[in-house]
Amino acid sequence: MTPNKPRVIKDYNKLDKDLQEQIKFVYADGFAENLIHFFDKNGVKVTALPFETEDRYYMLRMTENEAVQIVDEDDDFDDDGFLKDNVKQDYEDKYADLDHVADQISEEDDDDG
Repeated sequence: MTPNKPRVIKDYNKLDKDLQEQIKFVYADGFAENLIHFFDKNGVKVTALPFETEDRYYMLRMTENEAVQIVDEDDDFDDDGFLKDNVKQDYEDKYADLDHVADQISEEDDDDG
């Protein structure tokens, strides 16, 4: 995470469509395996999906069950929870030139290997 960026804690379903698409592109293998845990300002443990843009660091609140359900109900993902190839290609064409997306894609690839 880049220092000095505002942290935004938000629900995934309250994001605009473009930001949701960028997140799906970065987390093309689903969300559940990428969740992190932290304590909010009240000391309550929160589970969230991290996502960084040029100007913000998002913590998208969701439980593991919600993460699985979001992917299961999204037509952009196949029955195994992976972003469909044609959708992935569309999102790559649309968002690959965004530095924050490209940086996170390469981080995800590094984590896989």
